Amino acid sequence: MFLLDDGWFANKYPRNSDGAGLGDWQENVKKLPHGIGYLVKEAQKTGIKFGIWVEPEMVNPKSELYEKHPDWVVKQPQRPEHYMRNQLPLDLTNPEVQNFVYGILDKLFTENPDIAYIKWDCNAVTYNAYSPYLEKSKQSQSQFYVDYVKGLYKVLEKLRAKYPKVPMMLCSGGGGRADYEALKYFTEFWPSDNTDPLERVFMQWEYSYFFPAITQSAHVTDWGKQPLKFRTDVAMMGRLGYDIVVSHLNEKDFKFSQQAVATYNAVKDIIFQGDLFRLVDPKKNDYAALMFAAKNKSKAILFSYLVGNRNGDGSDTPIRLEGLDASKKYRVKELNLHPETKSALKEEQIYSGEYLMTAGFNPVVNARRTSVVVEIEAM
Repeated sequence: MFLLDDGWFANKYPRNSDGAGLGDWQENVKKLPHGIGYLVKEAQKTGIKFGIWVEPEMVNPKSELYEKHPDWVVKQPQRPEHYMRNQLPLDLTNPEVQNFVYGILDKLFTENPDIAYIKWDCNAVTYNAYSPYLEKSKQSQSQFYVDYVKGLYKVLEKLRAKYPKVPMMLCSGGGGRADYEALKYFTEFWPSDNTDPLERVFMQWEYSYFFPAITQSAHVTDWGKQPLKFRTDVAMMGRLGYDIVVSHLNEKDFKFSQQAVATYNAVKDIIFQGDLFRLVDPKKNDYAALMFAAKNKSKAILFSYLVGNRNGDGSDTPIRLEGLDASKKYRVKELNLHPETKSALKEEQIYSGEYLMTAGFNPVVNARRTSVVVEIEAM
């Protein structure tokens, strides 16, 4: 899938930066002279699904929407406007605004029914909270935040009733809106704008206490100093994606990425639906280890990452695994090897489930092998 991110819309005040255009959800005719539909069809020709970014709850003061409907904007009338990312929230306590926000998505889907993914962003907090609608309808401003969320959920309920199966990511300056109620409407969260892979090891570990891996967007980016393999192995803990310029990859990294996607597609059901076992806590050790095991104990995927940088850091002793069947035999195989590298593990080694859960298994994580992915499959 290809995701078209921010910047595709607005004409009078083109969305060429974050200072203008929010609220004016028409394709920019200079950037997209043939419209969104053309891009959807071009993507389909190459066998790729098409997704798109929106931020429908927000408005830039430099926009046609703001000029036409200043009464739709959250701001106190006796105070100067206070911006975050040059924008303000729309007043979703107002049914007219709810209809407008719903209409943005409905129009996109109606005109382009093959849009296969929505990234719903929300990049500003509310300053000087005040609803012109609540004031006009003589309702209490003290309930503003509750009424805002109720208004948002009315939009999402209506949207999901008409488009129940389209995957939607909820992003909010990172993970500002990761909550269980939102999972009624969204299929995944963007946990943080911090995509440094070393930071993500800790972040995703903590996130896993609250939400399953299937809800966690985890992308390979250019952040951090770690090699591409480490970045990819970390992202495979969740919903793998790539936010990189593919043409900048060297031949080996490109080949590795293609193989990694194939590997991920072969095992992601275990990551999404399996039981998670946290084996080695990165906050207390110089490496992390966790595994996802199929509920029938037929297969498991073990992830391990070096998080320390001192000489000798790594897995110097076996890790006791969990979630296996003590009576079964398991074949252990390293996955996601970089081209022209060999595993430090014995190839196709076979252990009993009892052995793996009592004596343990060492993935051999160290300064030369900073991330390791292992498949443990019952024979």
